[in-house]
Amino acid sequence: MSSPKVGEVILPKPGQKNLLITSALPYVNNVPHLGNIIGCVLSGDVYARYARLRGYNCIYICGTDEYGTATETKALQMKCTPQEICDKYHKIHAEIYEWFNIGFDKFGRTSTQSQTEIAQDIFNKCHKNGYTQSQEMEQLFCDHCKMFLADRFVEGTCPNCQYPDSRGDQCDKCSKLLNPEELLNPRCSICRNTPHLKSTKHIFLDLPQLQERVNTFVDTNSAKGAWSDNSIHITNTWVKGELKPRCITRDLKWGTPVPLEEYKDKVFYVWFDAPIGYLSITKEYTPEWEKWWKNPEQVELVQFMGKDNVPFHTVIFPASLIGTHDNYTMLKTLSTTEFLNYETGKFSKSRNTGIFGDGAKSTGIPADVFRFYLLSNRPEQSDSIFSWDDFNAKNNELLNNYGNLINRVLKYIDNKYNRVLPAIGVITEGDEQFIKEINKLLFDYFENMEAIKIKEGLKIAMSISARCNAYMQTNKAWDYPVTDPRSGTILNILINCIKMLATIFEPFTPLLSNQIHQQLAVDPTPFSTVFEFLIKPGHEISNNITPLIQRIDGNNLKEYRQRFSGVGPEFPIDCKIAQVKQVDNHPTAENLYLLQLDIGNGVTKTSVAGLKGSYPDPSELKDKKLAVVLNLKPSKFKGVLSEAMVVVADDGAGNVSVLSPPQDEISNVQVGSTIAGKGMTIQPKASIDYQKEFLHYELKLENSKVFYKNTELLIAQKVSLTTSRSTPINAKLK
Repeated sequence: MSSPKVGEVILPKPGQKNLLITSALPYVNNVPHLGNIIGCVLSGDVYARYARLRGYNCIYICGTDEYGTATETKALQMKCTPQEICDKYHKIHAEIYEWFNIGFDKFGRTSTQSQTEIAQDIFNKCHKNGYTQSQEMEQLFCDHCKMFLADRFVEGTCPNCQYPDSRGDQCDKCSKLLNPEELLNPRCSICRNTPHLKSTKHIFLDLPQLQERVNTFVDTNSAKGAWSDNSIHITNTWVKGELKPRCITRDLKWGTPVPLEEYKDKVFYVWFDAPIGYLSITKEYTPEWEKWWKNPEQVELVQFMGKDNVPFHTVIFPASLIGTHDNYTMLKTLSTTEFLNYETGKFSKSRNTGIFGDGAKSTGIPADVFRFYLLSNRPEQSDSIFSWDDFNAKNNELLNNYGNLINRVLKYIDNKYNRVLPAIGVITEGDEQFIKEINKLLFDYFENMEAIKIKEGLKIAMSISARCNAYMQTNKAWDYPVTDPRSGTILNILINCIKMLATIFEPFTPLLSNQIHQQLAVDPTPFSTVFEFLIKPGHEISNNITPLIQRIDGNNLKEYRQRFSGVGPEFPIDCKIAQVKQVDNHPTAENLYLLQLDIGNGVTKTSVAGLKGSYPDPSELKDKKLAVVLNLKPSKFKGVLSEAMVVVADDGAGNVSVLSPPQDEISNVQVGSTIAGKGMTIQPKASIDYQKEFLHYELKLENSKVFYKNTELLIAQKVSLTTSRSTPINAKLK
């Protein structure tokens, strides 16, 4: 019921309510976390399921957004093609959404020929109609790579917080949005060389020419109450001022090619290109896609997304469609969310903080429990927080309010009536009052779901379940003899309440509703807007009545919190990558070198290092990137103060090797990069004593990799640390 049969294609039908439902296309090169899931795909799934149960004719379209700088950058890092990155992560996304029981009619992708054809058609018509312009602009160019650098191909120091590893589009530390040209000390993320500004020509969408028609579109649709308040506010910050031309091309290879000879080496910018994915994915679903997308008289477009996607869907994308002069189906209803954060902060895959789709699956907790919690905590008006304590409380609420009602009633019919629903007796005034209350709550449920107030709809569904529970407790069927007609009346009302609840909960917890229907031994049915006796006396329920919801074990809860909160061993060592800028002989000790070390951000430290025996040629160390410890107690060696210690592996015979990045990664590793284990809490201890503390830390070299407490140490969380010359696979670090 919740999705069409395999091979079935749904098209708009005259005289029916035809809904084209989309959710923001998740970017392909990551694993979606719970905030991503509730922000668009899960919310869209709930409404699509509701619409199908109401008998509306609808399709639900989504897919991975695959073009752009981030994919091309990740492919370079992974030493593979962008297509291979997309293939890998598209599969990961699809599997995660399938586990969450998200029933797309089509979950596609944007790297298709359909995308190229439709995107180029929209551009060509906007261009022909005079809604584009060309502009010269200054952009960073890398002479070594012989290419202009799009935002994520540039790294450097954030001008706002001085973070040295900021990206060209946003600083990961302070979250400030940036342009690549604003970075201090910019470097090409591919070759690490310094780029320079160079003039290049790009195509802009002429939004000022389209502003009047965009304003009319916004005013007409947002005024109907069909847009979330936050989406109206965000949109108005764009359209109430003067719109400016928007660049829609980039100097990349991975993307939809621009169909103009002068711009044949450029592709469309992802935020012009990506929303067109809704159309191309629909075309992959049916060649008659225009019956959905060029049919505004019969089709209503309903879109779901997080607030960060709003202006591209309410201004840029509509302007592109308006500029074609084609009769496109335009956005009518827009449901947006704020952000869901994790209890200890933001979701972060690299820091192992928060629950990602694959992590949710690994807990063994049913997907419907995650669905129920996320939807009851949906960030509709303000940001919300995932909390394990709240998650556990909500699971208990679902169990006590909903699960126990179902289990107690069905178990009683199973045990006392041999699974056969008894005859119904007289319906009392109290029964009629109860049914009247249920019908009032059902009216409220439908009113809120029609307005896409999903969180409130679920709240009302739980209120209906609570009211049914109260009826069961007040009218104790088990207090009557099994032959008493009153028991039959109570059980008939309750079993039909359970049938009704299975239907109204289906958009939220579809697997649970399916299990309830199996235990009832009835088929799912569409919504009824009032309470009905759909299951009749004499009906035989399943012979397999089991509890549907389980409590979460306290020990498991503790383990989940630790696993997903980035809690790992504390790393007490301030260990970084430094570069040797100068090597001098110690003035009084013939076996010691004086190393001048660049540790990043223009800071230089002196290290007195006993490396002369193993590195008699100073040129072996000059300009080398190596690991140093910066929080040892400063000590004087033969009268010279040492401010940093070079970490070495000692084979026990007096031969040592410094630790450095692998040869094929040296150019990618920045001076000043932190060395630590993935998931570790980095808390450098002040002034470590070398003999009493450092030598007793669990640092070891195994198979040419460095470990602390059995966790591999990585440079910048991604590059292994190893020895710079042949050393026994197991050697002592000192």
